[in-house]
Amino acid sequence: MTTRSPFDPLKDAAKYIRVFRDKPFVVKIGGDILADAALRQSICGQIALLHSFAIPLVVVHGGSGAIDALCEQLKLTSHKLAGRRITSPEVLQASKMALRGCVQMDLLHAMQTAGLQAVGLSGQDARTVLSHRRAPVTLNGEAVDFGCVGDIDAVDTTLLRHLLAGGYVPVIAPFTVDANHDVLNTNADSVAAAIAIALGVQKLFFVVKVAGLLSHPDDASSLLPLADLEKIAALESNGVIRGGMLPKMAAAKSALAAGVGSVHIVSGILPDAILTEVFTNEGSGTMIVARS
Repeated sequence: MTTRSPFDPLKDAAKYIRVFRDKPFVVKIGGDILADAALRQSICGQIALLHSFAIPLVVVHGGSGAIDALCEQLKLTSHKLAGRRITSPEVLQASKMALRGCVQMDLLHAMQTAGLQAVGLSGQDARTVLSHRRAPVTLNGEAVDFGCVGDIDAVDTTLLRHLLAGGYVPVIAPFTVDANHDVLNTNADSVAAAIAIALGVQKLFFVVKVAGLLSHPDDASSLLPLADLEKIAALESNGVIRGGMLPKMAAAKSALAAGVGSVHIVSGILPDAILTEVFTNEGSGTMIVARS
């Protein structure tokens, strides 16, 4: 009988380290994960280990819960359609305060505690992520104006590449800027995908509460370790993908179509889920590829 050497996991990890060294990843962390200090610190520890293996990293963060809480405190009406927030000028101001304030600063603290030289930014800085205001759209037969929401036109990677070359980790809040220099609220999944495309990364990660993409959303045992675009289309047509997973799948499809090697949906709750996904053959979540 053949038994695995205790050094086999190290050999497996070394293989992946050689493959990914000096090749950037983009990691998008959901706001519901970041709201928990212990989870926040755990994820930052994993990111620090990736960084120690010479894998450049760009982190994009959400913060929907923090925005909701502040809007409630300020007595502002805020709601979403198809996983995307309708943003009035007042809600935009609250979003700026929540995301560039508490959420990003708490994340920077956790990253710096983990030993990372993290730099807080948004797409407004150096006009890194350019956008235009989204035109009204029709959803379920009704015209919807999303307000101060941006659809991305282009990403200028100059600042990001400068920071990465210096060993820094850019941490980006999901705001973009239009031709008039006005700031627009933009879905964080879309921002992460656009940056991944512009940097030509091998891997784009979405860190979420669930273990990965589930074929039955209410059954945690229905995890799909691997999916391709054909499988995603089938899940969408069957109504399996809904809510906050909709913009993630839209972002995944755009990233893969533009040449990103793979998109990964991983848990922010399971211990070392990101590291397991990167450095083991089995993985921990769902890897999405263009074709399987």
